[in-house]
Amino acid sequence: MEGFGFSGVTEIVNEMYKIPVLISKGMFQLYSSHMEILAVVGGCFIIWNVSRFLHFWYSMIQQYAIPCFLSRTKHIRQYGEWAIVTGATDGIGKAYAEELASHGMNIILVSRNPEKLKKVSEDIAATYKVKTQFIVADFSLGREVYPHIKEALRNVEVGILVNNVGAYNEYPQITTEVPEEKLWEIINVNIAAAVMMVHIVLPGMVQRKRGAIVNVSSATSCKPTPLMNMYASSKLLLSYWIPEWLWVSIITFLCNSARMVRNQKPVKL
Repeated sequence: MEGFGFSGVTEIVNEMYKIPVLISKGMFQLYSSHMEILAVVGGCFIIWNVSRFLHFWYSMIQQYAIPCFLSRTKHIRQYGEWAIVTGATDGIGKAYAEELASHGMNIILVSRNPEKLKKVSEDIAATYKVKTQFIVADFSLGREVYPHIKEALRNVEVGILVNNVGAYNEYPQITTEVPEEKLWEIINVNIAAAVMMVHIVLPGMVQRKRGAIVNVSSATSCKPTPLMNMYASSKLLLSYWIPEWLWVSIITFLCNSARMVRNQKPVKL
């Protein structure tokens, strides 16, 4: 009985060893029968990766190599003769307007203060010998400002749009303490303004097959930012929202000395 029991156990163990072998044979047969399908899938994967690799280097050459062989002015003006800068009377926006004007671009300034707009416009025209225009628009008012902007730009061939205008919390606050008016201001100025300005100028860029858009974002959009999460979230959209059909640059600033972030009050926790 003991011998019979040992022999039976041996047979069971041998059969168990055969199971992986049978599974392996089955998988090999299945693999062989689907070899052509796997080859097609592998070929598509290789083509996809090669296309990504070529697109990456094409972008690098277009953005960094070609400008080295062209004058910077010629490279910038290839997009067109006119540039629009929103929030252009102070800080980053004013610096963009002056830099573009220094390369021969005609400038359209868009902001809400007519006195500052007139002064900056005249200064740029006198300093850089370019044409300048300005449009008075308070983006915090929402939809009502855009018909006026659209009409002012009807016959202008815009080559570059700089979405710089921004609104910020007066001082760091938890969400429940931020006034509703401030929330709507941030939405209208930081989000709606960029989207609507692109909506206005993009059809002409597509038609002319040239154009560039610069979205000015913020380092606060890189991670959750307590006490200014609404502002950070609005800037996150500018970091990821890229219209089709043209080249878009996302500029993220870590430090900002613009007027809207000066003299902030301390937050009470």
